[in-house]
Formats: sequence, C-alpha cells, structure tokens
Amino acid sequence: MTAVPVITALFDGKCHRLTFDPGPSLRDILDATDYRVRSACPGLGACGLCRVRWLAGDGGPITPAEWLQLGDAPLAEGLRLACQCRPGGDATVELLSLAAPSDWHVPPAGLISAAALSPASDRALPSGIAHPLGVAVDVGTSHLTIAVSDLSSGRPLALRFGRNPQGRYGADVVTRLVAAEDPAVAARLAAAVREAIGAALADVGAREGLDLHRIGRVAIVGNTAMLALLAGRNHQLLLQPSQWTRPLDCAPADAAWASDWGIAAEADIEAEPPLGGFVGSDLLAGLVATRLTEGRAPAAFIDFGTNSEIALWTGEQLWVTAAAGGPAFETGPGRAGMPAEPGAVYRVTFDGAGRPACAILAGDRARGLCGSGLVDLVAGLRRAGTLTATGKFSGGEASYPLSAGDQTLSLDWRDVDALQRAKGAIGAGIAVLCSRAGVASADLRRVVAAGLFGRYLDVANAQAIGLLPDVAADRVELAGNTALAGAVGLLLSRRAREEAARCRAGARLVNLAREPGFDEAFLENLYLQPMVS
Repeated sequence: MTAVPVITALFDGKCHRLTFDPGPSLRDILDATDYRVRSACPGLGACGLCRVRWLAGDGGPITPAEWLQLGDAPLAEGLRLACQCRPGGDATVELLSLAAPSDWHVPPAGLISAAALSPASDRALPSGIAHPLGVAVDVGTSHLTIAVSDLSSGRPLALRFGRNPQGRYGADVVTRLVAAEDPAVAARLAAAVREAIGAALADVGAREGLDLHRIGRVAIVGNTAMLALLAGRNHQLLLQPSQWTRPLDCAPADAAWASDWGIAAEADIEAEPPLGGFVGSDLLAGLVATRLTEGRAPAAFIDFGTNSEIALWTGEQLWVTAAAGGPAFETGPGRAGMPAEPGAVYRVTFDGAGRPACAILAGDRARGLCGSGLVDLVAGLRRAGTLTATGKFSGGEASYPLSAGDQTLSLDWRDVDALQRAKGAIGAGIAVLCSRAGVASADLRRVVAAGLFGRYLDVANAQAIGLLPDVAADRVELAGNTALAGAVGLLLSRRAREEAARCRAGARLVNLAREPGFDEAFLENLYLQPMVS
C-alpha cells in the first residue's frame, strides 16, 4: 500500500487514480471529483443506483442494504453500492454508471470540519413544516458553498460547492462593483448568484432525495460586496471610501427567492449583515465557528481570499479589517492559477536533488496551481535560489516549468507578483492591527488560517515567504471554510447567534486606506522573506 491510499477507478476504458483520506464512503470520495456515480438518496443504500464493481482492495463488509438491493449473485460477482463501501487502503473499482455532469461537487475531505457542522440545534423550529430542514450558504467571491441540515436534530445532510458565476464579470470584488454601476449588469449579477444557489439546491434535492419544500430556514453569510450584489442594493456605496467603516444594509428585499429556489414559501431567509465596509459576515461567522474570542489571546484570524478579512483578539478588544488579496490564491493572473478544485495541484514538495513532486486534488490530471500549491512552489524556489527575495527569477528566466503528472504547468512572473501583492496587503493588515492593539505579531498565541486556501496550506512554507506570522507551528490552525461552519451555527444555534452579536457589538473596524503606516508596511511585506514582527 502506498503512503497515501489510491482509488484506481475504471470507466469507459480509462483508468483514473484518485488519492483519498480513509473514512468516507466511496460515493463521498467520488462526489468530490469529476466522477460522481448515480444516486437518488442520502447515501443510505435506499435507491440502489450507485452500483460499482469492486475489483481489488478492502471495501469493508457487505451491509444489509446491499443484500437487500443487490442479492446473492450480483454480490458474488463483485457488485457493491458505492455509498456502503468504505475503502481503508488502495482499491480498484469499476464505475458502472456515472451521474450527469454537474457544476456542483461535495467539498474535498477536510475542507469543512464535520464537527463544526453539527452544533447543538436549539432554535425554535419553523411552524407549519413537518420535519423542517435548513440551509446555510456562504457566498464567496470565487465559490458558493451550501450545507443542508435537519433543523430538529442539527444533523448535517448534504454539502455542495461550486464556482460563483459572477466570476465572468471579474475575479475580484472591486471589478464587479464597478460593473454593477450599470443597473442592467447589477441585475444580472444578482440573478446569477440566486440562480446558482437554486441550482445547488436542485442538485441536492435530486441526488440526495430530499424534498426541498421542507426547507424552512436559510442563513446566508458572505463578504460585504457579495451580499450587497446578491441583494441588489447599496453595492454602489462600497465604491465610496467614506462608507468603508459604516454598516451596510444587505437584507434581501425580494420575496420571490423562496419560490425561485423551490423551498417552502414561508421559509425565513436570513442574510447576516456585514460588520461594515468590506468586512463581511463571513468573517463574523468564522469568529463564531472557531470561537476566537473564547480561546488563547492575543489571537489572529485570517480568512484568505480575493477579499481577505483579518481579526485580532487581544483578550479584551476585537479589531477587524479587510485587505485586497486579489486573485493570487484562487485563479491567479498567469497561466498556472486555479481555485482549490478537482485537478488543482495543492501541494509541491522538493526532494534532496531539488526535483519537485506534486499532489493533485480529487483527480489525477493537473489543471493548475491553487493557492497552497503556489505557496509551496514559490517557497521551494526561493530556498533553491531560483527566485530572489524581490520575486525575480535569478537566472533571468521568464517562467518556471513544473511537471505535474503528465502535464507541464508554467509559473511566470505574474503569478509570483500577484502572490507578493496579496501577502503584502495581508501582512500590512496584520501589522496595522497589531500596532493598534499594542501586540507584536511574534507574540500571537493563536493564528487561525481560514478559507479554501487555508485548508491545504503548508505552515512552514507560508512563514518562509512571510504569508503567516513567524510563530511556533503549534500555534497555527488550518481551519478550512469557517464561514460555512459559522453559517450552520447561525442556522441552528442560539449560542452562535449570541456570540455573533457580542462580536458585532465589540468589534472595532479599521480602514487600512486611512492608516498612515499602511504603505510602509505593505512595501516591507512584499519581499519573499519571513514576516517582520
């Protein structure tokens, strides 16, 4: 068995090698890839559609649902239900019937903590709906993520994530806000996200066999620009610097959303308001999910993304701000960048001879570098002297070819430059908050890295190029999508809502554009070197 277990999946005469973390069912593993099998139930073996032929390896014992759905002879021939098999090591399976292609996937394993998605459910249930369900939605600049839960028990039922279709109007929030100055474009931006949420719910309904009319509550979080564009209101205020520390009303004003999504007509749709300026309710949800203000202090929380949001908790005071991360972590301006999706190189390691090796997310065909892979590659090239501290190729090359599987990716100066600008802005944001709070970044007792990007980050490499504060590794937590986890908390839990209210009331919002030390701190943090304390 290899160090990282591999599913060898055979379909349509082709062979695909998929690495995985043991624990989930085969269906769950495949749902994170482009090779979803057919299904019409929530993985209980009730529909019998997810049939595969098990050819080698241990898939776990045959379950009663498989005896019922398949019978003696098919089981003897190796047929199994993918939702009932839990591979513990290398295995080979034949996929007998793939589901229709979809824009929606189950997030890769570990991206969202299962424990964080199961808070105690103690909010009053919606009236008039038998066995009500709830939906938590994180509207990110690059991706939308939803979680469906049983409102009575709090049990998580389904997850989906896919790209935010607004991306066709611009990779970053400012580009979309400028585009939305045209009312017709603003209407299309709002409709695109609403339709995407509806499509994700439809995928859940069809694939998990859930009745969407049981959905009686929806809790939505997101960065300020995304919430304003979704609501179709007040987004133009975000282009006025005078508004950057003020609250913004992003409450849904269109009663047709429930009808558009096919959920209960009387469903409560709760869009958690942003903290103010570009600091959205996704940060607030992250603070709730990680209980930042209940743990060790001083503590920093960094939600990496095109709009990176930062919080600093001193033990008595909560400081918050937002920094322009740009597209470096998710799409990149060069030819190599892509989000943390199937086919992304999420980890790059170098052997003793300086040869790189790549790990590919939920697939075996490399399509690009996501943020964590970019950080690994840049840190490795910096150690080898191939890149200078200023981000230039030391030999004068225009790019670096990276062999990943049977593909060759090209890292060029634009990818490095975008990463430097992103870490410069985030480093300056941390420096400004630390200065305001009278805290040295090296003295932070807890650093939480959140977001799609944060889940796969190599802490040592991130610190080597100055993306994270230079603290002991055991003080750094890679928390994944804390915004969705926090949204689930707001959906289900009174404690979570009370904690969000406390954070909101106590937060002090800092506008980096008006901080006199920001420019100097930004320039200092542009270099590919450890962060200056």
